[in-house]
Amino acid sequence: MKTLIAAYSGVLRGERQAEADRSQRSHGGPALSREGSGRWGTGSSILSALQDLFSVTWLNRSKVEKQLQVISVLQWVLSFLVLGVACSAILMYIFCTDCWLIAVLYFTWLVFDWNTPKKGGRRSQWVRNWAVWRYFRDYFPIQLVKTHNLLTTRNYIFGYHPHGIMGLGAFCNFSTEATEVSKKFPGIRPYLATLAGNFRLPVLREYLMSGGICPVNRDTIDYLLSKNGSGNAIIIVVGGAAESLSSMPGKNAVTLRNRKGFVKLALRHGADLVPMYSFGENEVYKQVIFEEGSWGRWVQKKFQKYIGFAPCIFHGRGLFSSDTWGLVPYSKPITTVVGEPITIPKLEHPTQQDIDLYHTMYMEALVKLFDKHKTKFGLLETEVLEVVEKFSLGAKKGRSISCRMTHAIYYRRNYWRCYHCGSQKSSWKRWHLS
Repeated sequence: MKTLIAAYSGVLRGERQAEADRSQRSHGGPALSREGSGRWGTGSSILSALQDLFSVTWLNRSKVEKQLQVISVLQWVLSFLVLGVACSAILMYIFCTDCWLIAVLYFTWLVFDWNTPKKGGRRSQWVRNWAVWRYFRDYFPIQLVKTHNLLTTRNYIFGYHPHGIMGLGAFCNFSTEATEVSKKFPGIRPYLATLAGNFRLPVLREYLMSGGICPVNRDTIDYLLSKNGSGNAIIIVVGGAAESLSSMPGKNAVTLRNRKGFVKLALRHGADLVPMYSFGENEVYKQVIFEEGSWGRWVQKKFQKYIGFAPCIFHGRGLFSSDTWGLVPYSKPITTVVGEPITIPKLEHPTQQDIDLYHTMYMEALVKLFDKHKTKFGLLETEVLEVVEKFSLGAKKGRSISCRMTHAIYYRRNYWRCYHCGSQKSSWKRWHLS
């Protein structure tokens, strides 16, 4: 644009000079009449204004792209947090107006479409390829790293770690094509599993299903792994709400030791387990961490128990400045490394020993994956991945204990039991915790 303006300006200057020469020859006097001077003066003023317009800083291409990236991230954060509730309120309002028929038709259709999310939903390649997701990816940036090929003749359960506040890396990598997941794993259909409650909210459910997101419940996973052919990959954020409550920058810990349900499902369907670790997921938000026994943690646990999610008090940066607080996450790199699949046999009725065996293999594979790639993505060689599980010491105490023998103990039915070896004692003092 600047080049065109400059060229046009040069043409005008040439025409103006020719007009001046003609006027001087015919009148033998000064160059231009007032009329000509006014005409050329106006043209020069317009060109000068246009040049100033296109030289202002807010139209700088890099800054425009940065603002588009911020907006693309913010729209997803707001959609995740308030879209479902806002659309529910709007539909209820419409129901009370003269346009009530619109709300009735939608709710009628919703009843007939209620079980669609349990069957994998309605993914849309058009939505998954929106340009907004590329801006979303570039804001952090987010990267997907492939370490092994996946067979299209098998089904998979991907374990995503850590949860972070919103699992932004999981969403970008597996619910959009921004990081080209379909090209890196050809023939594999990813399904990101999230809270089933999100699919009870109007409009939000359609938005989620269009990206290939499904409910994280047994019925959905059973259907996808048994009645949807092969090449399916279900991504489960294993740590869940409990892990999100301890998410904070600089912390590398996963809530996994007692999370075995996904291993049991993998055994029942013969689906291979694939560990993943997302470096930087915990860095994009800062959170207020409530101590065990505080009123804040009590409220979070009640929400988690009865509603299925735990409310977090967190903040990122502001919309226009990184020096202010807001809902926009900090632009920290997120790199999701997909590990080597663990071959799982199909067992109709897996025993507890079978579950424990493959769960241990999965934990070891996750730690190995973390150790192998940590230095490539900004961590020190001394960094260690903590694999933890919080056990409640009775309803009142609400804290966890581990002894020097690495026994992780918890209270159940009037005795203390070790998660690792299964030993039990009548008193926790007998575990030599001093």
